[in-house]
Amino acid sequence: MPTHRSTPQASHRPSPSCRPYPVGSCAGFPPRLSRPDVITRLRAAGCVFAEDEAELLLTTARTPAALAAMVDRRVSGLPLEQVLGWAEFAGLRVAVDPGVFVPRRRTEFLVGQAVALGRRAARPAPGSTVVVDLCCGSGAVGAALGTALERVELYAADIEPAAVRCARRNVAAVGGTVYEGDLFAPLPAALRGRIDILVANVPYVPSEEVGLLPAEAREHEPLVALDGGADGLDVLRRVTAEASRWLAPGGHLLVETGERQAERAVEAMTRGGLLPRVAVSEELCATVIIGTRPGDGASCGRPVAGR
Repeated sequence: MPTHRSTPQASHRPSPSCRPYPVGSCAGFPPRLSRPDVITRLRAAGCVFAEDEAELLLTTARTPAALAAMVDRRVSGLPLEQVLGWAEFAGLRVAVDPGVFVPRRRTEFLVGQAVALGRRAARPAPGSTVVVDLCCGSGAVGAALGTALERVELYAADIEPAAVRCARRNVAAVGGTVYEGDLFAPLPAALRGRIDILVANVPYVPSEEVGLLPAEAREHEPLVALDGGADGLDVLRRVTAEASRWLAPGGHLLVETGERQAERAVEAMTRGGLLPRVAVSEELCATVIIGTRPGDGASCGRPVAGR
C-alpha cells in the first residue's frame, strides 16, 4: 500500500446532492464557522490544501455543530477522508471509517491495469469473471472492479476487523462478499484454480521507514496496512508463493509496490511460478507487478515487459 497522499483524496468537488446546512445559526447551536474561519484553522494545523479541504468540510457538514466537530477532528490529525467518512476513488465515492487505511489515488493505476485484464479475460468465456481483492482495506479496489467489469463474481478479504466492516458496505454495494482473515485463509476453497483477476494492495513500506510516514498515516491507519517487513516485501512474497494455486490458467495477480522494490517483486513472482511484467505510471508515481499463471491466455514470450 502506498505511503502517503500528496493531495487530498477527496479533492474532487462534492456531489450536488450533499447540501450544507443553511447560512447562519439556529437557537441552541453554535455559530456557524465561516469559510475563512475554517481555512485559517486548517492552515494553522499545517493542512497544505486548506482551501480545498474547507470546501469539502463545509459542503459535507449538515449543521454548525457537525462542522465544528469535523474541523476539530481534522486539525487534531485525522486523515481528511476519515473525517468526511468517504473518499473519491476511481470515480466512486467509497466509505472510509476511522482506523481504516485510506485508498490512495495512485492505486487507481492498479485498478486500471486489472480492469483491462479483466475485460480481456471475459471475452472468450460467457461466464462470470472471478475477481478477488486481498488486503482489501476499505474495499475500494474491489468496489471499483465490480463497477467497471461486467458479470463479476467478486470476493475480498482483510485481516483487520474494522477494515472488513467498512469493506462490506462498499463491496456489498456491487454484489461482492468480504471475508475476515489472513490473506487466502478465509476464502472459500472452491475458489482454488478459478480466480481470473487477483489484486493484492499489500503493505510495502520497509519497517524502518514507517516512522518517516506522515503522522496522520502512522497514528490513524493500521500498522498492518503499512509495514511490509524488513524490505517491504514480506506480505508480497507470501501472496506470490500461494497465488498460482488460486489462479485459473491464464489468470493474473496484480500487486502494487515501490519502484525500487520492483526487481525483487519480479523475482518473487517468478519463484511463485508466475510470468511477471512491470507496469509503471509516471503521472501517478505508481508501480504494479503483474504475474500471470501459465496456461490458456498466458503469454509465453519474454517474462518481464518493459515500461
